Amino acid sequence: MNKFFVDRGGTFTDIVAVVSDGAIIKQLSQKKEQYLIVPLPKKQWVVVYKLLSENPERYEDAVIQGIRNILCLADNQSIPTEKIEVVKMGTTVATNALLERKGDRTVLLITKGFKDALRIGYQNRPNIFARQIILPSMLYELVIEVEERYNSNGNELIPVKPEQVRQDLQQVYEQEIRSCAIVFMHSYRYPNHENKVAEIAQNLGFTQISISHQVSPLMKLVSRGDTTVVDAYLSPILRRYVDQVSSQLPNTKLMFMKSDGGLIDAHKFQGKDSILSGPAGGIIGAVQTSLRAGFKAIITFDMGGTSTDVAHFQGEYERQLDNEIAGARMRVPVLSIHTVAAGGGSILQFDGASFKVGPESAGANPGPACYRRGGPLAVTDANVMLGKIQPQYFPNIFGKEGNSPLDKEIVNAYFIELYQEIYQGTNQQNTPEEIAAGFIKIAVEDMANAIKKISLQRGYDVTNYALCTFGGAGGQVACLIADTLGIKSVFLHPYAGVLSAYGMGLADIRVIKESAMEKPLNKDLVSELKLVINQLENQARQELDEHESIKGEKIVTKVSLKYQGTDSTLLVDFAEDVRVMQESFAEEHQLRYGFTQPQKLLILESISVEIIQIMDSPDEPFITRTRPLDQLPKPIEIVPVFTDNKWQDTPIFQREDLQPQDNIEGPAIIVEKISTIMVEPHWNAKLTEHNHLILSKKDDS
Repeated sequence: MNKFFVDRGGTFTDIVAVVSDGAIIKQLSQKKEQYLIVPLPKKQWVVVYKLLSENPERYEDAVIQGIRNILCLADNQSIPTEKIEVVKMGTTVATNALLERKGDRTVLLITKGFKDALRIGYQNRPNIFARQIILPSMLYELVIEVEERYNSNGNELIPVKPEQVRQDLQQVYEQEIRSCAIVFMHSYRYPNHENKVAEIAQNLGFTQISISHQVSPLMKLVSRGDTTVVDAYLSPILRRYVDQVSSQLPNTKLMFMKSDGGLIDAHKFQGKDSILSGPAGGIIGAVQTSLRAGFKAIITFDMGGTSTDVAHFQGEYERQLDNEIAGARMRVPVLSIHTVAAGGGSILQFDGASFKVGPESAGANPGPACYRRGGPLAVTDANVMLGKIQPQYFPNIFGKEGNSPLDKEIVNAYFIELYQEIYQGTNQQNTPEEIAAGFIKIAVEDMANAIKKISLQRGYDVTNYALCTFGGAGGQVACLIADTLGIKSVFLHPYAGVLSAYGMGLADIRVIKESAMEKPLNKDLVSELKLVINQLENQARQELDEHESIKGEKIVTKVSLKYQGTDSTLLVDFAEDVRVMQESFAEEHQLRYGFTQPQKLLILESISVEIIQIMDSPDEPFITRTRPLDQLPKPIEIVPVFTDNKWQDTPIFQREDLQPQDNIEGPAIIVEKISTIMVEPHWNAKLTEHNHLILSKKDDS
């Protein structure tokens, strides 16, 4: 039986397959330039494959096409689903719909008098000096004010008027709106009115009904409302995509990655859980492989074609509850990932006075100039110009036919044009390669600043961390990023170019349930908390598959605490001893803010229970050394590379030629089928028995 782990990104779709059919491997071995094949124990093989996420001339859906290609199927052959054990995937479908505002038309039903509550929001000013505040567009199209009300003690002040609600919803239905978000005051505790209105909407034929007490059962009308609207807006798009994939893979177990880092059955996948589906797989992959390599304090660095995602790990996955993505606010637990619009496809611009990298991206179509589809200069092109990317070692998947190499000539021509433009505008005579290096330096600073936000600005000293680098473009700049931050070790897994996809295979099934409390933390509260924990655990188990094959189970209970009179909460582990929770909060508050206020009362805002079903995951490959210790692999070529402000003769090594304990001095290029690694001057690269590549900064530099 074959397993497929997929990350459908904005530029590339990455697939890691665990194949147990030797006949398939024999066929794929004839196309070694397209596939990376790694043997595993028990007559299994890992197959790594990349293809463009959008190539309408050649295929409709990249995921299905990738699976077909790995199974060596002809165009007229149907997929033999009996040979597929599971497909686990992350997708940017919902994220892109949110970014482009292409979700389903949605109506918001809200308590009368609060029609504009979500538009007004919290009056936050992200840029306090901005003279013109540009509000993000609302995701809902229409608003229905429902005359209903509970007070905060659960007393019904105004009952729902079913006929009026039915009449209002019928008018909306006739406008061909089929998605609705229902958000009432105090419904996180008293959901009766929301349930009544949801039943009316269902009877009228609305196909997506998102109810706030189910979507986000926490306090704060605006946060709960925003999350519910996002869910109503995106879930139909997601469902159509799931149905499309499922129709091609009938009777196949299909699972999706949620934003919180857990897998879930495809048909239970909701819009609110999908925003960071792909990046979450990368965090799981980075953390699990880094732990296997012996690193416990990790900065994950995922540089793809469109953006770069970074995260911090020191013992447990960090999540955040309040999020704003693409102008949409959400209150759901997601892995704490910081994204910056700097990737391999980030467009390079000169505005007449200064260089600019991104935030616009060339994407997959047309892509950077070197993709042969008429695209603009991008970060990838700058690395081609500097010699850090050698087209002859990149897969031939470019051009309109998808079978051409990267175009170095057009890159040279464009940078010469840019050189002439800069000279005419500023009279500066920087060479084309110096211009390319300048753009790379700006991109590196942007990405390093993103890492500082999740580490240094939160009290962590990153000099003792390892930089786990992955993504198709990560290895090209890893040493430069580490130099900027003072990091001494860079870890590159053999599947680093597709680690987000591999992470789908290393992930566990996770379900998180939460409940609002808003009560002072004291000994008397503990018994009530235990009852709530049991209720939440039962709710979580209803979403789990009892027949799922798992290696074990783990339950994690967290409480969200804050000082009385403040709004900033911190998550700590639940403990029956109140003092333990108080001490944990004080430690976290000191680390985060640099002070504590022991005289203030602690308020327990909410409690969450997470059930983790631990899944079986692929083994790591194991390799042995056959060459003498004093014998290094021979470089396949020596090429000029512009690094350290000068052209330097740089050897190129194939990753597959390296053996355990090989030590490569920089500058050097290590090429793989799925990525390129630039070992900068003053760095060296060493291979381990698990085919892990560790880059280390030399002590004498």
